[in-house]
Amino acid sequence: MTRMQDFRTVNESAARAAIPCPETPDETSELLQKLMESQRRVRPGSTYRLQFNHRFRFLDGIRLIPYLHHLGVTTLYASPILAARAGSMHGYDITDHNRLNPEIGTEEEFQQLLNELRRHGMGLLLDVVPNHMSVGYGTNPWWQDVLQNGRASNYANFFDIDWTPLKPDLRDKVLLPILGNQYGEELEAGHIVLANENGDFRIKYFEKVLPVDPQTIPLIFRSMGELRKPGDAVRRLLALLSAFSELPQHTVSEPERAYRRRREIPFLLRRLTELMEQSEEVREFVKSAVERINGIPGDPQSFDALHELLEAQVYRLAHWRVSGEEINYRRFFDVNDLIGLRMEDPQVFAATQKLIRRLLAEDTLIGLRIDHPDGMFNPPQYFTRLQMLFAAAKLYGPTPVGELAENGIEMAVQNAFGQYVMKPGEEPFYVVVEKILEEDELLPREWPVSGTVGYEFANAVNGIFIDESNQKNFTNFYHRLIGESLNVDRLIYQAKRLIMYSALSNEVNVLSHMLDEISSTNRRARDFTRKVLRDAIREAIACFPVYRTYVDERGNISNRDRKYIQRAIASAKRMNSSLAPEVLDFLQDILLLREDSGGPAIHGYRKQLYFSLKFQQLTGPVMAKGLEDTVCYVYNRFISVNEVGGNPGSFGVSVGEFHEKNHKRAQLWPGSLLTTSTHDTKRSEDVRMRLDVLSEMPRPWAAQVMRWRRIHRGKRKVIADVRIVPDNNEEYFFYQTLVGSWPLAKKASLSPSDWALEGEEQRTYIARIQEYMQKAVHEGKINLSWINPNPEYSDELRRFIDRILSPGTESKPNNFLRLMQEFVPRLAWFGVMNSLAETLLKLTSPGVPDLYQGQEIFDFSLVDPDNRRPVNFDVIEKQLNELERREAGPELCQELLEHWTDGRLKLWTTHRALCARSAASELFRYGEYVPLAATGERREHVVAFARQYEKATALVAVPRLNFTMLNGEPRLAQAKDWSLTRLRTPEEFVGIRFRNALTEESVTIPGNGELLCSEIFANFPVVLLIN
Repeated sequence: MTRMQDFRTVNESAARAAIPCPETPDETSELLQKLMESQRRVRPGSTYRLQFNHRFRFLDGIRLIPYLHHLGVTTLYASPILAARAGSMHGYDITDHNRLNPEIGTEEEFQQLLNELRRHGMGLLLDVVPNHMSVGYGTNPWWQDVLQNGRASNYANFFDIDWTPLKPDLRDKVLLPILGNQYGEELEAGHIVLANENGDFRIKYFEKVLPVDPQTIPLIFRSMGELRKPGDAVRRLLALLSAFSELPQHTVSEPERAYRRRREIPFLLRRLTELMEQSEEVREFVKSAVERINGIPGDPQSFDALHELLEAQVYRLAHWRVSGEEINYRRFFDVNDLIGLRMEDPQVFAATQKLIRRLLAEDTLIGLRIDHPDGMFNPPQYFTRLQMLFAAAKLYGPTPVGELAENGIEMAVQNAFGQYVMKPGEEPFYVVVEKILEEDELLPREWPVSGTVGYEFANAVNGIFIDESNQKNFTNFYHRLIGESLNVDRLIYQAKRLIMYSALSNEVNVLSHMLDEISSTNRRARDFTRKVLRDAIREAIACFPVYRTYVDERGNISNRDRKYIQRAIASAKRMNSSLAPEVLDFLQDILLLREDSGGPAIHGYRKQLYFSLKFQQLTGPVMAKGLEDTVCYVYNRFISVNEVGGNPGSFGVSVGEFHEKNHKRAQLWPGSLLTTSTHDTKRSEDVRMRLDVLSEMPRPWAAQVMRWRRIHRGKRKVIADVRIVPDNNEEYFFYQTLVGSWPLAKKASLSPSDWALEGEEQRTYIARIQEYMQKAVHEGKINLSWINPNPEYSDELRRFIDRILSPGTESKPNNFLRLMQEFVPRLAWFGVMNSLAETLLKLTSPGVPDLYQGQEIFDFSLVDPDNRRPVNFDVIEKQLNELERREAGPELCQELLEHWTDGRLKLWTTHRALCARSAASELFRYGEYVPLAATGERREHVVAFARQYEKATALVAVPRLNFTMLNGEPRLAQAKDWSLTRLRTPEEFVGIRFRNALTEESVTIPGNGELLCSEIFANFPVVLLIN
């Protein structure tokens, strides 16, 4: 075939005019204005997400660039690439914000990747993690410094640590809940040991390594007693130990004493190292002291000295179960190894953005993806600083110069930004945020960002392939099957309360303590007990309708946030009538920052504001853990909708709603990503598309499930605590998972025998499902949880899965597998049709289409780590090359349909749509969105719209609810199926000649402005017409 015209006319990553370095404030303002205007519309045309780790490095990415360019992708979207915990598979556990991850590649290899992108006219969108870091025991220098020096550390304020927690014995300490058993048990078992290497003393607990406070080093030698005749070297050691003991303690907060400590420690440690290197006597003396302090298992008293040393450290070691109630640092949700950063501190921003600034100055990045912004104290402030950082990097270069603000940005830039009124959509730098929006929630227009990462689109586009009319059928069947009626809103409320009583209990306790202090100075509220205040906080958060509000440090509250707070309090009053409404009213007044004559004005307001800011930092983690990580695995009526940013209680989206959401995005956030699969989704797009077919066949589906349950009645076992494994709800979840993820047959056939899994494929699939079900049941927190594991239940669940998925024998065949192989093929065909339709909608809707690695062909992966399995790019690239050598047309399309299981159908659709999008980039970036209505008997089975920009036009049409339209016959719709269903086009379309980008056929809009669906869908399941 003839290759489409070269569609890249602009290098996305670097085609910008050189901007001279300004010398005066006026020049800065002038150049900033020009930068704003030149950058305003710079954004990716499409993105392709790659997961970098030690198994997929920069060099692997380099080899893929030509393929991605060929596919039609304009921007590489990289997972975090900064230094992370050793062996990290995702990169979100960063240990150094200003260094590349050596496991991924070197600086030179990264530059090679950038050069290859530039050579192909492509850009780089980078995922960054400002909210938290990995504690990375031994590998995070900032955290190690805090554990060594406590409040005297330069980095003590970098992390969100409560140095004055509720528990008095944790004052000036950091609780480290890293132990697998009670502290005393682990200590006396010899699992916690002191180690030394050339004077570098460390506490080791298996693979975890912790520093020793140098001021406490003399305690190591206390057990050695008085030496009768120490040699000269040992005497010098003893004098050095005396100097260590005179260091200021780690609790000092006075800057001068803290500085003295930090200045003297390196000198003393260097002298200790030199002594050990020079003297065998000293080495033996130290070795003997270490051996003695480490104690002898079986002799509890021998560990007293080590216990004393541990008690003197900055940290307190504890059992991991303690974290929920006593941990005194903010975490990423409830992950103890990920500690929150105080990004609101300008010095923290300055220290974490050095590498990013360099990349911006070098025109390396087209944009940033911001991970978990809701965790930060003040997300909009961070976004504004990022925009200023971009301007500073472009105007002044990679290294800050001249007078700087605390955040490391030139004062001239900061001042110029203060004078510039940035209207919504006028941000100079492309930034998308991982903001989870609830239904009907909109991204705040005042944020200087380009949009979200696209979960709201994923849920909207998924919804139009669900038959809303069958919601009641599915609900009734589900409730009958599990033996109870469940209310989703009630489940979410209960799950959020559970999280606040367990994993995030301490965070609630801290808030209640703060609120108690506020109430004690208010004569109208001082009689509220701490318990009552804690209950009010729990109820308000459990009823909070969105992830969080965004009150800022100046006390500004938007009307949007006021309504959310008021809704939460009103709902809390209804949900818990036993709680005095006056307490909730008081909480509402505090959150809304209402002035109250019942307490001190200025001092009370500051405390009130700080409480409000910390409160909103907690509502997000509770929502995420309660809804996404709990209820999405509990309310299993129809698991296709149990997705990030979705709601298990939903059941489909109307075509009108879909158009409305697309139109709003085109108007408000045209830079938002359009995603359907990510590293975080619960299941891949193709799994959801296949599951959606079930919504069209409630009766056959229910009958099939009951048939399977009868077969397995004797295979579900009762364990010691009289629970049956799996329970009814888990079993139903399991069946949906199987039909959604069952691998496509290698042969394009509907014959059950071709859908049998054999050999290694079968073993791999069983292992995948076993691991997935373990995660699902643990997340659901009904029969298992990560906090309270039950090995017997876990093991029996694995055995159940193995029993029913393993092949039978001639004498004892596996009837379940036979029935599965009969049921799945027809479902899979319609799922494939849905996938093609969803793919085309994503690639043509307003926004920036995003592909997750490997999703350009059919992929039936589940939640991570299943969706991080290696992608066989060699096979996909070979398929693409073979398609390119063919002549596009109905004949090729027919061949692809005949071989519908090999992935080429989706690859062809993706490739042709991406190329068409890039060839008409302005049309798809800025084009008006025009919904098109269908008329006729099958009008509900079409989704169609047009994109218009100046003289360019595109027309998109896809079918929906194919199973219903074709009465379950797995085939392409024919003329008789469509009857006289037509698409109405605007009057100005009449006479326009279009080319079908997928079939190369020509289509001219007739005089009546209507297109027959039977004609446009005749040779391919989806339609993309370009004029």
